[in-house]
Amino acid sequence: MKEALIVNEEEEIYRENILDHYKNPHNYGSLDHCTFTHSQNNPICGDNIAMFVNLENDKVKEIKFSGTGCAISIASASLLTEKVYGMSKNEIKKLTKEDIQKMIGVPLSVVRMKCALLSLTVLSKGLEEWENKNHEKSKN
Repeated sequence: MKEALIVNEEEEIYRENILDHYKNPHNYGSLDHCTFTHSQNNPICGDNIAMFVNLENDKVKEIKFSGTGCAISIASASLLTEKVYGMSKNEIKKLTKEDIQKMIGVPLSVVRMKCALLSLTVLSKGLEEWENKNHEKSKN
């Protein structure tokens, strides 16, 4: 019984953290001049996230996000921007669903997991498109 109370207390702390990031998202906004930007929506629930990233020496120098969505979607974007600040492109590419689950800290349904992963999808896709575009430029 004592273990169940601890788990419930931990989940409650994570829930409060999610609500705090939803109500007061960190790094919310946009960047006028950025290395790359990308946005995407989750058609199932209507969440929409845009990421704005400045890289310097292949590391995240600045990152902002904007968008609308549920508490999980916004909190996940807020938490992700904090996590990737200072990370290299290669470190970002290694981020997984499990990393997002760990940041969120509470069990999520399949639908809610899609909300939580939206920001990582946007960041990863934006980075990939930027690299592909730069690769094409360097070939010419």
